Amino acid sequence: MPKSRAVAVLVLPILLLTACGTEGGGGAGSGAGGVQPDLPVAGTHWTVEAVTVDGRRSAAPDGARVDFEEGGRARGNSGCNTFGAAVTVKGDTLTVEPAEVTEIGCPADAQRFETELLKAFSGALKGTLKGDALRLASTDGRNGLELTAERAVPLRGTTWKVEGLVSGQNAASLPAGSEGKARLLIGADGRVTGNLGCNNFSATARVDEQARTLTVEGPAATTRMMCTSPQMALETKLYELLDGPLSYRLNHRTLTLTDASGEGLTATATTR
Repeated sequence: MPKSRAVAVLVLPILLLTACGTEGGGGAGSGAGGVQPDLPVAGTHWTVEAVTVDGRRSAAPDGARVDFEEGGRARGNSGCNTFGAAVTVKGDTLTVEPAEVTEIGCPADAQRFETELLKAFSGALKGTLKGDALRLASTDGRNGLELTAERAVPLRGTTWKVEGLVSGQNAASLPAGSEGKARLLIGADGRVTGNLGCNNFSATARVDEQARTLTVEGPAATTRMMCTSPQMALETKLYELLDGPLSYRLNHRTLTLTDASGEGLTATATTR
């Protein structure tokens, strides 16, 4: 079936940051002459716990995160839409180029948080690290972000929330009105269970960790609830996908499943 491509429609400044090795300017973490070393960003992953905008603090929804890639790029999720940005680091200050944001219709609360997150991730922010907690703050202290370091998760025993569809090199958002419910749980007992967007399902599966394959053996058994058209469109797609061998790619807390033709899904580990 035709795939709609997730289009970057909103250009906003987003600011991303990782942690310094020690707090304070002196000690072994300082460079020659007391110069603050640049914050090391690449390869770190963070859960967004809360944002503060104009002095008002808002707790983050499930799925809000920031991942830092090599080469000065960062990607994240507001709990609804995904975003990306170019990152420049100088000392303990991190600055971001205007970023791309996908366009998925969000519930009112999720949209409000996303707006606040994108506002908080702007301009120059300084970071303070205490253990696994990282705090980012604007120069006037009115805006900020609270992050917690994420741990990598295993394939088995993790609940994976379906975030989007893939077709070859193209990525697409879920059909409007079907977001938020589709989930997978790959058990140690060889069962795959979850929700296809409306109905619950279960199936027997075999995982080959060396070949990085997950083979669903036989059609999935499902409940028979009535579904809306968007939910049914997603459910049909996922039901067809989960009927045979799949290749999987696990990147920290993101799972990609694809069949031999390149059709598949992306999912993230639930954190709450």
